[in-house]
Amino acid sequence: MAEAVLIDLWSPQMNSQNNSIQKLLCSTLETIEKQYSVHAPFVYIMCYQTPRGKRMNKQDSLLKVISGFQSLKKGIEVVHVTSTAAALYAIKQKLDEKDLSIIKIILPAQRKASMKVFIDHLFTPVYQFEFEDLWLDCEGNNLQQIAEAQSAIHTLPAQEMELIESEIQAYLESLPGLKGELTILKSSFIPDNVFLHGFTTRTGGISYIPTLSSFNLFSSSKRRDPKAVVKENLRRLANAAGFDPETFHSVKVNHASDVWIMGKPQPESYDGIVTNQKGVTIAAPGADCIPVLFADPVKKACGAAHSGWQGTLLGVAMAIVNAMIKEYGCSVKDILVVLGPSVGPCCFKLPQESAKKFYSLDPECVRHFESSTPYIDIRRATRILLETGGILPQNIQDDSVTDHNQNLTFCTACHPDKFYSHVRDGTNFGTQIGFISIRD
Repeated sequence: MAEAVLIDLWSPQMNSQNNSIQKLLCSTLETIEKQYSVHAPFVYIMCYQTPRGKRMNKQDSLLKVISGFQSLKKGIEVVHVTSTAAALYAIKQKLDEKDLSIIKIILPAQRKASMKVFIDHLFTPVYQFEFEDLWLDCEGNNLQQIAEAQSAIHTLPAQEMELIESEIQAYLESLPGLKGELTILKSSFIPDNVFLHGFTTRTGGISYIPTLSSFNLFSSSKRRDPKAVVKENLRRLANAAGFDPETFHSVKVNHASDVWIMGKPQPESYDGIVTNQKGVTIAAPGADCIPVLFADPVKKACGAAHSGWQGTLLGVAMAIVNAMIKEYGCSVKDILVVLGPSVGPCCFKLPQESAKKFYSLDPECVRHFESSTPYIDIRRATRILLETGGILPQNIQDDSVTDHNQNLTFCTACHPDKFYSHVRDGTNFGTQIGFISIRD
């Protein structure tokens, strides 16, 4: 049973017919009230925004219709805006505030194909949609035969899809940044004249869901932030940092130690990327796991790794180093390594069985080992493995150790205003990244 119902009365032509739209809305609301006699859903009515005077008259007319439906009227909202993208995004925010995900959309059959495109871009599989046809046109005529013919349309022409995508992009670009200015953290280790790099924080983006706000840079089928929003956040990052978002590549995390050598066939999943190509930006995500950046200013090669506790033990950091040595002739003595914001030993616990592996590497990687869930220092473990592999200690930046001002390697769980954290926020967490590219 739907938790929310969206009634699409969209189009200037439909909105221009006062009597007809009132009849249509009244009939639709009657059906909803009968169908949901026990648990009334939230109802959102989506209308085209006409000039101000006409808009008020139209809204007054709709409110008169709504007032007659006792079981529904407290849960009915009318959304007047100038574009479908703006209307759906406004309704999405209302759904997310109430944690609703099962939605019925009642709409003209000829709008169904375009609506599906909008939904694919602005929602994720967290939401379940059911479509139902409105059978009347703006003049109150029964259009069942036309609707049945239109309902056979499953895809739009490429040109129409491009127009929808442009509408969505333009709308998202118009939204203000949230939670403060976009902030990029940089390392003094990596020479700025050779490499462009940085680590993102959670400020300055458009993601509004609390645990994802505001600069979330990862979309998944289990979260409510759609790809279009993440794409807009990335566009803003690229604009601020000075790279091309069209040549951006982030690792496809599998919590292991596989590395993609850019230019060779791309694996289905991997936790590291290396390249010596100019004009491309590579990145690794993190939300407690360590985003690690690698730079060789001599051979002008770089790498990025996602190092969670499993990837750390499997040696993902040294897998990047070895790939740079093998593929680009780098010397281990020239490679600079920077550990980005990640969960510290103050906040990260593992079951003792997993903790034993870190204890075997170095007892100082584990605190309160006798506990059933000891605290783990994945940064120290990463440094030990890198130094064992030949990276010079002075070429590794972990300023949680070397700089007590904590300019870069913050604990993500301890700083909710600056970073996302799986440990702190649970499964619906946001994601920051570390990124690097070779300057032209």
